[in-house]
Amino acid sequence: MCFLELHVYFKIQKAETCVTAPFVLTPAGLEGDSDLQFLLLGGKLVKVRSKSWKHGRYFKLEEDCQTFSHESKKAFKQNHTFSIDDIESVRKGRHSEGLKKYTDASVEDLCFSIIFKGRKKNLDLMAESPEDVNKWVSSLEKIINNMHNLSNQKKSEHWIFSCIRKADKNGDNMMTLKEVKHFLRQINVEVDDSYAADLFKKCDTSNSDTLEGEEIKQFYEMLTRREEIDIIYGKYAQTEGQMSDRDLLNFLLNEQREQATAEDAHRLIEKYEVDKTAKQNNCMTKDGFLMYLQQDDGCILNPAHRSVYQDMNQPLNHYYISSSHNTYLMADQLKGPSSTEAYIKALMKSCRCVELDCWDGANGEPVIYHGHTLTSKVLFKDVIKAIKDYAFKTSQYPVILSLENHCTVEQQKLMARHLVFFLGDALVKKPLGDTMPTNFPSPEALKGKFLIKGKRLNKLDSIFTNNNVIEDGTVSEEDEAAECKENSQKEKPKKSNIKLDKELSDIVIYCKSVHFNSFEHARENQAFYEMSSFKESKAFNLAETSATAFMHHNMDKLSRIYPAGSRTDSSNYNPVPMWNVGCQIVALNFQTNSKEMHLNQGRFLMNGFCGYILKPEFQRNLSSQFNPNALTEGSWLKKKIFHVMVISAQQLPKINKEKQKSIVDPLVKVEIHGVQADNASKETHHIENNGFNPMWNKKFQFDISVPELALVRFLLEDHDTASQNDFIGQYCLPLTSVQNGYRHVPVLNKRGDNISSASLFVHLMLLDAP
Repeated sequence: MCFLELHVYFKIQKAETCVTAPFVLTPAGLEGDSDLQFLLLGGKLVKVRSKSWKHGRYFKLEEDCQTFSHESKKAFKQNHTFSIDDIESVRKGRHSEGLKKYTDASVEDLCFSIIFKGRKKNLDLMAESPEDVNKWVSSLEKIINNMHNLSNQKKSEHWIFSCIRKADKNGDNMMTLKEVKHFLRQINVEVDDSYAADLFKKCDTSNSDTLEGEEIKQFYEMLTRREEIDIIYGKYAQTEGQMSDRDLLNFLLNEQREQATAEDAHRLIEKYEVDKTAKQNNCMTKDGFLMYLQQDDGCILNPAHRSVYQDMNQPLNHYYISSSHNTYLMADQLKGPSSTEAYIKALMKSCRCVELDCWDGANGEPVIYHGHTLTSKVLFKDVIKAIKDYAFKTSQYPVILSLENHCTVEQQKLMARHLVFFLGDALVKKPLGDTMPTNFPSPEALKGKFLIKGKRLNKLDSIFTNNNVIEDGTVSEEDEAAECKENSQKEKPKKSNIKLDKELSDIVIYCKSVHFNSFEHARENQAFYEMSSFKESKAFNLAETSATAFMHHNMDKLSRIYPAGSRTDSSNYNPVPMWNVGCQIVALNFQTNSKEMHLNQGRFLMNGFCGYILKPEFQRNLSSQFNPNALTEGSWLKKKIFHVMVISAQQLPKINKEKQKSIVDPLVKVEIHGVQADNASKETHHIENNGFNPMWNKKFQFDISVPELALVRFLLEDHDTASQNDFIGQYCLPLTSVQNGYRHVPVLNKRGDNISSASLFVHLMLLDAP
């Protein structure tokens, strides 16, 4: 493990006096940085919880440079802490719902919010001056960005030494045998006392019964040695014990199966080698080799797929579109909170289709909530403002606003005016071009644009004729609204109609909602821009019984799938069968951390995580007879054999952090999700009491028929003989984005956020079947 850059993280400050300084972890590149020093010193801020609860608290960054703390005034209560890794963003001004509700507009420039990942509540704060706000926000953003940009190896080292610091109970920069044992439990590895004592004795060269300075360095290097890397490196390091550029090229060609050149080998040495002498000699040391394996070039995800690489000039219906259901909800469908924050979180995850459930509100202002339930309400105009501000921060490609309209005409008029006013020129109010279109525009042509999905009173071609003078009229209710009524009533209600405002109708251009009767009826009677929403059960039935017809329907039109109304806990259906028949808008509850959302994140991981994935050619070609349930010969059949060797994992998180002695017993499941014939799951044995560096060396083989629709998911679980295994982490990606060879796999938590110190090490080979 590289120690050449370790001083960047871990400075054991030796004072000339007998008083020793504590462990200080300085982020790379921020030594002596004024912003970092400002955060370490800290300061007083006002914490805002309600109109009456506004109290001053002292906030500061702890010396590990990863933990933030602020004092608690409650008796016997320790200071509150949170990790820098838990912060999603820092927002200046009164942008959170809490600050808008509990503070006056006159203090706009004194406010800022810390937004957390997952469901943790925002931290709403006020400073004494605008200058203080700027200092806090810029300083926090600097350290957050620094943590995000650290290499995996640096994150690993930072994490290990953070654990050492926690184990050093008295802060004397020395580690006793007791502290070493405590440290080993911190890093999720259980060893017997004799092993810990033996390791301690080997490193305690001064025979002082403590480890300090170089002894801690030696302890660290012994602990983090990776035998599997030693073996791989040793096989290819044929030039005086090091890997020359020719040796490295040999490794890239033979093991990684890359179409590499000598220039590629030189680039990797230049990029990752930490030893200057080795770099000058065009060689890669073992430290440089490990650095390469832990970075993007050595990751399982093809680096070329981290940016937009697909053709974005195809019609909109030729893409899978990342889509959310009841986007306003933060929790369940019955009594959970509705929030603009839910829209922001979905949009920042590249969701490109969000849902707005609109109802009449007080004071003439429409609101969004789950009708006829106890979910809280949020103003329609506040949602539109939030969408406008955050729609294109992660992706520039178009956002569809799926309206479920339950409002009276008066409040519909206000909805239309809010949409036009707040979205401005970004709102598509007429078809692109001067003539009636016959097909959808492309995501590229719609960059930075909003499309409204909803009911429309007339045909789109009326815009180009004199037949566009229609007044308010009546349309049938949305299919999803009708299903909600059906769920709440014993008898199936008659199809109801609602009165639709002309202004709201006129801004529905490419996504006009219509009821689905049959594929034949749609083919003969519906224009390309007329789309249907399918409840989960209906969609799955059609995908099972009429897969090819469903796929052909989606070659011309858009389809939206939504979860059953009975999913009151905001659970999700499996999206894969819907993608298999070419459905574009497969809407899921984004707020629910589930396997289905992991698959969704995996599906949209490639193509720059832009929220649009071009469907395979056989799902776009009208001559295709592809059926995912009954495979026949065709362009989709590209049989492969996928070899997977699960080698090892590094620094897996503790599942039960409350119990210091709780150590995981990890196992790995490898899952294939795609057409029915390809679905499979295989798992390793479990390793007892080792989440730090478990090793399996387990080989699997999967037969793949339709690789373009296959997703690969790696699931890590904590084995339990008495109950269901606990979730440790997972990672999912399309099979077509997998790199061959020795690769590190990132480990994500249930929310889909990266666990910065953890990884899985595998060897992969995707080969043509004989």
